[in-house]
Formats: sequence, C-alpha cells, structure tokens
Amino acid sequence: MVKLKGFGLPLLIIFLVLLLDQTLKFWIKTHMMLGQEYHVFGNWFIIHFTENNGMAFGMQLKGETGKILLSIFRILAVGAIGWYLTTLVKKKSHPGLIAAISLIFVGALGNIVDCAFYGMIFNESLYQIASFMPVEGGYSSILQGKVVDMLYFPIVHSQYPSWVPFVGGDDLEFFRPVFNIADSSITVGVFILLIFQKRFFKKENEVVATAETSVKIEESENAN
Repeated sequence: MVKLKGFGLPLLIIFLVLLLDQTLKFWIKTHMMLGQEYHVFGNWFIIHFTENNGMAFGMQLKGETGKILLSIFRILAVGAIGWYLTTLVKKKSHPGLIAAISLIFVGALGNIVDCAFYGMIFNESLYQIASFMPVEGGYSSILQGKVVDMLYFPIVHSQYPSWVPFVGGDDLEFFRPVFNIADSSITVGVFILLIFQKRFFKKENEVVATAETSVKIEESENAN
C-alpha cells in the first residue's frame, strides 16, 4: 500500500472530493429543473434538485447583505482552515487529523465555488434546465450564486404521537434536509475529529504533560 507523505494526502482528498462535488452539481444544474427529482432507492434515497442561498443542509441568511456576509465569512474560514492544515502537515501531525481537516476544508471550498461563480456561469433553473455560460449571462453576480443541493434521505415517514407537546400529530420525517457532497465532507470531517480526538492530539497532550511535570519538579527543587 502506497503511503502518501507531506501534502500528498490532503491534496488527494481535496482533489477527489472537489471533483465529485462539482461534477455532480454541474450534472444536476445542466440536466434537471429546480424541484425535479429521481427516486434512486424507493422513497428513502432521492436525488432532489434544490438551491439555497446559505449554509449547509439548506439553512440560509436572508437578503443580499446576508448573502455577502456569509460568502465573506466562508472565504475567511477557508483561509484559516487552509493555514491550519498547512501547519499540521509541516508538523507531521497524525494522518487522521490531517484527513479530517482536509475534508472540512474541501467541503467549505466546494460550497464557496457555488456562491462565487454559479450565478455568473449558469442561468436560472426555475421551469427550465439551466445552460452553462449562457449568451445572455448568468442569473446573478460574483458571490451571489446559490448552492446546489440534491441528496435527500427521507428514511422515516410517520407522525409525532398526539401527546408530544407543540408538534403532536404533525408529520415526522427523518432525514429532512437536502444536502450535497461538500456538506457531507464537512460532517464526516467533524465526526472524525470528535471520535478520534484523543488519538489525534495524544502527542500534543504528552508534550504539555511533560512540560507541566518539569515545571512542578523545578518548583519543588526551588522550594527545597
């Protein structure tokens, strides 16, 4: 098995995830109308084309100002994550930690591409299949594009029991949000960090513990 050294691992992860994310989004945008869907596996895995102006899993900040602020925040966040990832690689940190941060980085980057450029290179998808680089121009300007979402897993269809406060008798659907590969990449990266954080930061914790022990010994000697 080939072991990737240095920047090989993060670059491979970033390339593959970004390629999959953007390829699927391009296909959706140029083959489906907004709201159109295909049932892949019955009613629990559906390709459902939707767009949003904001964050992961369809959450939004309303208005043009909110959109610009979110785009700027995303760019700053990606820059900070990229700097941290570079630092981890140079320090030869745990490969799992590097992989997790790479997934978070490329997930954020994938959605930035939509926001930054899709408004300029595609026209609207409402009631029509969008064209790539239309003669009349795109549907918006830079940083005003919409994020393309399509992965929908409404695995559970039921109703809340009548005794549940506020929502009793309402429809219950799990999992409701529609998302994309970039969103999934961020989620997987975060889960990896949460599950394996002790292993990833073991070296750093050992260094801190050693330093604290040295300080205590020195203080003890000085006291004597």
